[in-house]
Order: sequence, then structure tokens, then C-alpha cells
Amino acid sequence: MPLIVRTCSPSQPFPSTRLTNPYRPQAVGQLTSTSNLLHNLSQCQTLVTKAVAAGAKALFLPEATDYIAHSPSESLSLVQPVTTSPFVLGLQAAARRARLAIHVGVHEPGASPSKVRNTALWINDRGEIEQRYQKVHLFDVDIPAGSGSAAGGVVLTESDSVEPGTAILPPFSTPVGRVGSMICFDLRFPEISLRLSRLGADILTYPSAFTIPTGQAHWEVLLRARAIETQSYVVAAAQVGRHNEKRVSYGHSMVVDPWGTVVAELGGGEDGGEPEIGVVEVDLGVVGRVRGGMKLVRRA
Repeated sequence: MPLIVRTCSPSQPFPSTRLTNPYRPQAVGQLTSTSNLLHNLSQCQTLVTKAVAAGAKALFLPEATDYIAHSPSESLSLVQPVTTSPFVLGLQAAARRARLAIHVGVHEPGASPSKVRNTALWINDRGEIEQRYQKVHLFDVDIPAGSGSAAGGVVLTESDSVEPGTAILPPFSTPVGRVGSMICFDLRFPEISLRLSRLGADILTYPSAFTIPTGQAHWEVLLRARAIETQSYVVAAAQVGRHNEKRVSYGHSMVVDPWGTVVAELGGGEDGGEPEIGVVEVDLGVVGRVRGGMKLVRRA
């Protein structure tokens, strides 16, 4: 069964006021992608069905939902343009049939034949791709074993096989509010989220595939920090479990409200489990009340 959390407002300092249709139900999804695009599509179709049954107006899916490869060479063999990708075309068809908007992380061919792009797509409820954001900050880390809680160490160089983005996508209007797109490692750089909130974003997204060591240490605290400092909803759909012999993701997909309260969280674990969703009723009035009640005026 999906975890369903219904929330209308953050903590008591900024109580909710009844407005005409103020609540926008949205679903955050979690799954374990592999190198099999059709299997991953099937998992997403299950999540679409669950989201529609829960009354959601939009479904947020993780980074690299189309596939997680064993190696850079396998990734290059799997990547396709969105116009021919069976995963993207299938998800567009699912969005159109269900009349459900979908935010999803995928791979696209890069400008160089040796690299791919890590992108987030907004597919509207007519099945059309309306927006595309390309990940700016790539995950290049070499954390020695025993550093902090990263007992096993983490070594990954995303830039070896992924082309970085060069632009911030302005917030765009959706059925659940104005959305600002970012991806995974962008979470560690607050400048983008602060910029997007100043441009009017109500909801900030971080589709992700965090490692277990970095997830245990930093996932929740970073998401809550971005929500608090931007006074925005933060939606972070996450990969979970073992993708292959090399990759395991932390999971714990999460939604945080503008007061910094975690209002939805899914589970973790190496086995991943069945694809699942959490559903939150976002009250956009809360964004205005939090920002109006605690004005964060820049003085530096």
C-alpha cells in the first residue's frame, strides 16, 4: 500500500486559512530502476495508477528513472532521444491516458558521442513535454572509507560520462503550483534554489539517486534546509535499493513544507521493495503566509 500523508499547513505559527480549492494533491514516487527500460516503464505505470487512485494531480519521479546502467558504456548503448525512447514515449502515453502531469528524470544524448545528459522532464496531462532541465552540478566525489558515516567510502565521477547543464530553468506553472527543477547533487548548492524562490517558485524538486552513506548523513537535513531558507515546498523523489552489483540507492523519498516540516517520507532498504508513492495535499496559501510572516530580506 502507498504511504499517503494528507497535510494542509505547517506548524502553528502560520495556521491554514480556508480558501477556494487551496489544496493541490501531488504524489512523490519511489522505485528501483535497472538497465531494463521496459521494466522501469512498467514500474512507473504502476505508480501512475496509484497516483490517480489517490487523487493526485501530478506525480514526481526520481532521477534516472528510465535506467541505471552498470557502466558508462552501457549507458551510452541505452540512451535515446526522447522522440524515440520507449520509456519516454510510454510515460507520455500513460500521462495522457491518466490525465496526470509527470515530472521525471531521464537520460538524453549529449553533444559529445561519449557523453549523455542527465535531465528532468515535465510531461503535462496531455502527454506533452513542456519543460526540460539539464543537471548543472555533477556528482564527482571520492570520500574515503571511514569519513564521517561513510564507512564503506564513496567513489563516483559522473562528469566522466555526463555532460553538465549550463542554465537554470525559470519556475513554470503546473496544476500543483509554480515548479523549480533541480536534480540530486544540485541539492548541495543553495544558490539555485534561492534564485528559483526569488523568481516565484512554490515547489522545488530534487529527483535523486543518493548513495546510502551520503543519504544517511545528509539527505533529510539538506532537504529541510532548502525548504526553510527558500520558504518553499520541497519534493524529492528518490531511487531506492540495489540497481546492480555496483549501485545501491538510499530511498526515503520526501516532501518538506515551507516551515521545514517533513510531511511525507517513504522507506529505504537495499532490497528496494515494490514501487510506492506518498501523497501530500499542498496548500499554496501556506507559501505566502510563511514568506509574509517571516520576511527574509537579503542584506548581503
